[in-house]
Amino acid sequence: MFTGIVEEVGTVASLEPRPAGARLRVGCRQVLEDARQGSSLAVNGVCLTAVELRPDSFSADVSEETLSRSNLGELRPGALVNLERPLSAAGRLGGHIVQGHIDATGVLLSLEEQAGGHWWLKLRFPVEVAPYVVVKGSIAVDGISLTVAAVEGDVLAAAIIPHTYRATALRVRRPGDRLNLEADILAKYLERLLRRQAEPLRSALTEEKLRALGY
Repeated sequence: MFTGIVEEVGTVASLEPRPAGARLRVGCRQVLEDARQGSSLAVNGVCLTAVELRPDSFSADVSEETLSRSNLGELRPGALVNLERPLSAAGRLGGHIVQGHIDATGVLLSLEEQAGGHWWLKLRFPVEVAPYVVVKGSIAVDGISLTVAAVEGDVLAAAIIPHTYRATALRVRRPGDRLNLEADILAKYLERLLRRQAEPLRSALTEEKLRALGY
């Protein structure tokens, strides 16, 4: 489990195609301090398993499913990526619960500078995450825990504070870029629970019963 608080911005060293997926190598240091083979690391919000560790980088295998669902397949050497280690049992949940399981990608529409080094982000999200995008709700964008500030149709907006802009790869993103989206897991469970509770009611209402009730 992650929190969406980016610890380090890493640099892609390589993305090598494999018979099934690819192997990604990322240059970094901070997130390797207590890592070992088999450790989980979030790369742009995607939970990956470190299979090879070096003093200044790690490698991870990326499945075809992950490549198709996220923006990892678009990475090239030199690209900047957000990195986070899993939350420890004694850690603080500074952002929100992030699993590292990407739901879909959104398209960055704009990232406009505001007064005092603040920024205003707008992105278009797909229909599959629409039920979970609510004002003041949480969403992970490229592994960054953000609070939705506004929603208009299929476009959400979020305020980016100066620290988040400087400490993440958002600073190099441009309009048109695909960003990884993970909806709040609590919202997904709630939506599924409510949908299952409504199913028996829908199945119990037949045309005959409605007529008997005077409709």
